[in-house]
Formats: sequence, C-alpha cells, structure tokens
Amino acid sequence: QVQLVESGGGLVQPGGSLRLSCVASGFSLDYYHIAWFRQAPGKEREGVSCIRNTGASSYYADSVKGRFTISRDQDRVTTHLQMNSLKPEDTAVYYCAAVRYYSDHRGCRDADYWGQGTPVTVSS
Repeated sequence: QVQLVESGGGLVQPGGSLRLSCVASGFSLDYYHIAWFRQAPGKEREGVSCIRNTGASSYYADSVKGRFTISRDQDRVTTHLQMNSLKPEDTAVYYCAAVRYYSDHRGCRDADYWGQGTPVTVSS
C-alpha cells in the first residue's frame, strides 16, 4: 500500500521555525523524487521544494530560497523540510508527493502519490 505521511505542521509566530517530515512507503524510491507542495486558502497549489531521488541535488522556489532546506534520512524513507524565518505568507497546507519529473531549474511535477497534508499557520 502506497503511503506518504506528513507530520510537523502547526502554529508558529513570524520569524519562527518548523520542521516537516514525510515518511514514504509502498513504492520504489528509485523511480520517484520527493517534493513538497503547499496550498494556501483561495490559492493554487505551488511547488516549494524537491529533492532528486539520488539525493544529489534539490530545488527551491524563489519564495522560500534561503529560508527552507530539504533533506532526507540515509535510508531515503523520510524526507524533511526545515522551514526557518517563517512569514505569514507561508501559511498553507503542506503536502509531500512522489513525483516523476525533477529539474534543478524548474522544480518537480507529475506527482503519482500524495500525502494527506499538514497545516502550517504563521501568525502572531
């Protein structure tokens, strides 16, 4: 059974930090890259960050570059998104996904599997 399970969301003040985690199971990580997307109320879903299946490179959207860091454990099962210097505009539901397409410059797309999402609220 394919599963992507996110955790780590919550309420944080502006300038604070959160660390999201995504545990993958039920499919081969050799053929998929792991990506983080987010969707704010009333807005389209946007790609935030993704990491190549080999772990050799990663991509960040301009809106989070320098503040967010994607990483994964050595067993490749768990992927993390460290979010620092959070802003109110980072408020959204964050989803991890297993995607087939990765580009260092264009990010990730073509998701086959999605997690259930974890909400992040940045507010004072």
